[in-house]
Amino acid sequence: MLSRIAESLYWIGRYVERAEDTARILDVHLHRMLADPWVDEKTACRSLLGVMGVSNVEQPMSAARVVGLLGLDESNPSSVVGALAAARENARGARETVSSEMWETLNATWHGLPDARRRVEQQGVHAFFRWVRERCAVMAGLTDATMSRDEGWLFLVLGRSIERVDMTARLLSTHVRAGGSIPSWLTLLRSCGAWETYLRTYRGSLDDRHAAEFLLLDRLFPRSVFAVLSAAESCLAELEPDQGRAGVVTDAQRIVGRSRTNLEFRGADELIADLGSVLGGLERTCSQVNDAVSRRYFRQTSAVMWVSEAVA
Repeated sequence: MLSRIAESLYWIGRYVERAEDTARILDVHLHRMLADPWVDEKTACRSLLGVMGVSNVEQPMSAARVVGLLGLDESNPSSVVGALAAARENARGARETVSSEMWETLNATWHGLPDARRRVEQQGVHAFFRWVRERCAVMAGLTDATMSRDEGWLFLVLGRSIERVDMTARLLSTHVRAGGSIPSWLTLLRSCGAWETYLRTYRGSLDDRHAAEFLLLDRLFPRSVFAVLSAAESCLAELEPDQGRAGVVTDAQRIVGRSRTNLEFRGADELIADLGSVLGGLERTCSQVNDAVSRRYFRQTSAVMWVSEAVA
């Protein structure tokens, strides 16, 4: 596969997942502010922007400002609208690899963004976030239903998995910064689409230990950090069929495997006691894996330096 196409597919996976998860995080944040009348809006908004890696934001700080920055800012590829636009642009450059249904979905979503922004004004931000989640779910379903399980699919799923680990860690970080109450866990589980599955797994018991265990360690829930790290590890292994006799071939495999093992052999109580540093480590892991994947599979280019010839 061409390096250019592989990179486009990788970033389609990342950007679609980023749009969905950013919408989920914003939805949780706004619901929490509505549910707790004692929360300080400016402090909560500044904390959320810090979790999402946005700094140097001018005052005044408000929920509407955060929605504008992380939801509707077209120039920011980390916002919901910016990520969807970036995913569509990458798909435009890889039309020969993605299915026509995938392209049509991304293109229709991009063309629907102006109407979605009007929906924010008329129906509120929660309707917009629900629309984003639905469109991203359609894209994920078409990806799994229409792409051959070849290298292109592996790169797209790898990008989606890395982004999901990073965004799940950020989502949990909003919970940690909010003080970690039981109502906060309930809102967070609902935002992940995990509430009903969690209730069936733990017979309706909601506490810190079980919630953290489910979102970090569960082997069967597809959005748990352990399950997603395992999926990324599987993709990397299939991209390197000749593993040799000792160890692993690539730095990316080594980083992902170390992170998965670090989670797998920790108890839930230990994770709860050290949750902040665990989540910070997961975010660093995603950054390191992204760099390792880029060095291994994508063509690295440097800026062309134009040098005038010396005049004799």
